[in-house]
Amino acid sequence: MSKPVNTFEKLSITESSSNFENLDKMTVQQLLSNINQEDSKVHLAVRKAIPQIEKLVSKIITRMKKGGRIFYLGAGTSGRLGVLDASEIPPTFGVPGTMVIGLIAGGEVALRRAVESAEDDLNKAWKELEIFNINTKDTVIGIAASGTTPYVIGGIKKARENGILTGCITCNPESLLVEATEIPIVVVVGPEFVTGSTRLKAGTAQKMVLNMITTTVMIKLGRVKGNKMVNMQLTNRKLIERGTRMIVEELNIQREAARILLMQHGSVKKALESYKENYQ
Repeated sequence: MSKPVNTFEKLSITESSSNFENLDKMTVQQLLSNINQEDSKVHLAVRKAIPQIEKLVSKIITRMKKGGRIFYLGAGTSGRLGVLDASEIPPTFGVPGTMVIGLIAGGEVALRRAVESAEDDLNKAWKELEIFNINTKDTVIGIAASGTTPYVIGGIKKARENGILTGCITCNPESLLVEATEIPIVVVVGPEFVTGSTRLKAGTAQKMVLNMITTTVMIKLGRVKGNKMVNMQLTNRKLIERGTRMIVEELNIQREAARILLMQHGSVKKALESYKENYQ
């Protein structure tokens, strides 16, 4: 008699058994090499998803030029990655912290420890989005490796019902999240090295896609000049030195003069604009 088929196991790639057996019997070198071997598959999987990423990013740019925002929804590792990406945008590109917002099931406490059952509330995400007066200029991106997280699915469904652009980043093509989302981004990285541990390949894939989305959006919104972060916030000595170097390279002036100019204006972009306006 054949074994009954479990539908969830059949469809959920992220829950499939690892391609490797007896991890606990491997040497340190074997473990590291095999993890690295699995990781090498991630960028190839992300490359296949570029057409969908492009489709979503193009629509986001149009909306953000009109004042729209990006909202990330996620739980656990996925939620933390969304919050991480959102938190890095202001210092990198010199924009307000309200342009990209990361929401995680369970709130800020969930960034450091698991909050039991927080991700199982189908209505919670939309209630949190409403606090921000979400509207049709905005974009909601659900992040869930499995594509089954109720917190994420519920928020995406309500956003779409209200005419808001929705995207998702998942690693399971046949999931409820994909069905609910207008523009799904599916990165099929295969089973994890440790069965079900989506902080590994799935998490790496999600981080890569998040980097691609926000970096491309910010470049197209004019927050980068050439290949330089000319709008970065001068929050430490390293960044002040980097900004000074950018001005020296751009204007061919003495280092101390460049540093003074930078500190007077607070960003490389403003310093360059002021110099060119007054001295060229």
